[in-house]
Amino acid sequence: MMRIAILQMTAVPGDVAANLEQIETAAAQAAAGGADLLIAPELATTGYGAGDVIADLAEAAEGPQVRQLTALSEKHRLALVAGFAERDGEQLFNSLVMVDGGTAPGFYRKTHLYGDYERALFTPGDMDSALRSFHGLKLGFLICYDVEFPENVRRLARAGADAVLVPTALPQGPFAGFIAATVVPVRAFENQVFVVYANHGGDDDNFSYAGLSRAIGPDGRCLAASDTDEAALLFADIEPDAFDESRRANTYLADLRET
Repeated sequence: MMRIAILQMTAVPGDVAANLEQIETAAAQAAAGGADLLIAPELATTGYGAGDVIADLAEAAEGPQVRQLTALSEKHRLALVAGFAERDGEQLFNSLVMVDGGTAPGFYRKTHLYGDYERALFTPGDMDSALRSFHGLKLGFLICYDVEFPENVRRLARAGADAVLVPTALPQGPFAGFIAATVVPVRAFENQVFVVYANHGGDDDNFSYAGLSRAIGPDGRCLAASDTDEAALLFADIEPDAFDESRRANTYLADLRET
């Protein structure tokens, strides 16, 4: 079993220090609650809605933000996944990092950019199915809009992922509830994997966020959820053996025919 904590976070746009402080507070609470892994939202360190200043705050993969997250992981003895703006030469990527104490960090770059706001800032990442082993499970990674494309979750599931972790910045809007409460559970069910969706809450000068963070089991059942846009820390237990019956009944991956 793996216990995860989901940070539904009201980030301070453009204030990396304040956002890292929020993540540290959540890490301490998550560790005290027995969590093995804490997941923070998309662009958690800069704030999603910081706008053009994100380009000034973007850092290389080995930069201070990742080093500080690694130090928090070591201090609180749990793994962390958080979104940050990654600079690689002249290119900026909407990225996430997974840090786990003294082990080498793992990275993922968002492949499907949403809207003019993101496309003006970032370069899309390559389609990458790299997995990370953790507590006996294989973890795959997507960011926000990526999970709304069924091909992305299917790609990770076929590569062997047991769980897909999705830092996100889902804004409020007419479809937000449907995406969080229907699309995300369907992605879990149709691939028989866990999906963990960690969103921002509150608002900034550019966006109001839907909250609605959640963890979904392979049978589509909600294991933990926020029903509001307020800041929150959620806990869920990931127990693969508890879903053996669902996987026996819903053999989508085994029955999939190639086109």
